[in-house]
Amino acid sequence: MSWLTRYRLKLYFRNSIWIFPVLSIALALITVAVLNRIERALGLTMQISTETARTVIGTVAASMFTLVVIGSSAVLLVVQLASAQLTPRIIAFVYRNRMRKFSLTLFVFTFTFSVAVLVRIEGSVPLVTTYLAAYGFLINLALFIYFCDAIGKTLRPSSALRSLALAEREVIRSVYPLRFNQDDSSTQPATSGMDTLTRVVLNAQDGAVLALDLKGLVSMAERANCRIEVVPEVGDFVSTGDPLFRIFEGGASLSEQALQKSIAVDQERTLEQDPMFALRIIVDIATKALSPAVNDPTTAVLALDQLHHILRDVGSRSLGDGRAMDAKGTVRLVYRTPNWEDFVRLAVIEIRQYGGDSIQIVRRLRAMLENLIETLPERRALVLKEELKRLSSSSKRMFAEPDDQSLAEEGDLQGVGGGHNGERPYQGTHLPVVA
Repeated sequence: MSWLTRYRLKLYFRNSIWIFPVLSIALALITVAVLNRIERALGLTMQISTETARTVIGTVAASMFTLVVIGSSAVLLVVQLASAQLTPRIIAFVYRNRMRKFSLTLFVFTFTFSVAVLVRIEGSVPLVTTYLAAYGFLINLALFIYFCDAIGKTLRPSSALRSLALAEREVIRSVYPLRFNQDDSSTQPATSGMDTLTRVVLNAQDGAVLALDLKGLVSMAERANCRIEVVPEVGDFVSTGDPLFRIFEGGASLSEQALQKSIAVDQERTLEQDPMFALRIIVDIATKALSPAVNDPTTAVLALDQLHHILRDVGSRSLGDGRAMDAKGTVRLVYRTPNWEDFVRLAVIEIRQYGGDSIQIVRRLRAMLENLIETLPERRALVLKEELKRLSSSSKRMFAEPDDQSLAEEGDLQGVGGGHNGERPYQGTHLPVVA
């Protein structure tokens, strides 16, 4: 099985909510069949009438089917409301939730189990399976109450933003495991200094670049004694016929199909190797909240709270140089990765533009930029100072009153209502980390 097939299967399982519930149907039927054989062999029966048992188990089965329908409807409702109120790009995260997958799986399992027990109640009532069906329903009822509580809280912007930020930090720490080194002068590799270009491999499928098989590409380049350059960055959209790879100094033995199977392209970006994607979703939520139709700057402030911590995490890490080497230290693979300026501009520019006339947004943005300048390494400060300068120019243009301009020149971690007059309680390196 190729890397691309494994990646697509893994991604499909992660983004699908139906697989485990369907598998639980077969598991429930097998479980009842095995337990029923054991019950018959040991003569385990209940001393109640078959009519009573059928009534009880029939009620359990009907109730469990209702829970399955309500649970599925609730998930679809969350998808609709989250895409309308927050952003359509958050839908995949709704389906990835493990609690929802587990709940629906257990609901379907118990329903199938109850029906299988019901058809086996004939001259006698099986003991173990009847008890399991009855008490399993009570467990599912408790789980359903928790399911309703949890799925309702999912619609809160703060919960969605916090989940996205936690996922983003996990990706950042996996893609950029090394801490920032002030003395490290490595930069993104320039392709113009490479050896002679020998081949260009074109794309065969429209879509966004999801992930790269870095180890596989390095291994192929080492065997062919060449250097491979990945043209698009993870997250870029590529059309059929666009260049995917450039091969330098040899590589005649490289299979075009093998190269194409080392890069995943599909209709929508994913988070696994794309540290900009969750940032993109958070910014989308903020800009949607700042639209005149919604006019909810407080939600945008909640998004800035998470962006603040994400930028601190990114700024304290080495963002790599887009090179991968073989065991001998020879550069075999060159690929593009976002740099510090990309992260800052994605997190700041659109929110500043759409929220430039909101003093709450301007003050929160200023507090974020000032804190990052103070706490991150000096080499990270240049782009932050540029954004702070643009923010000052924008606020002077947006607010005609001198008093409003003075307020806009003060940073406030709450936007409006927090520290003011230059008081920034989280100076230094003590900004609290959101768990």
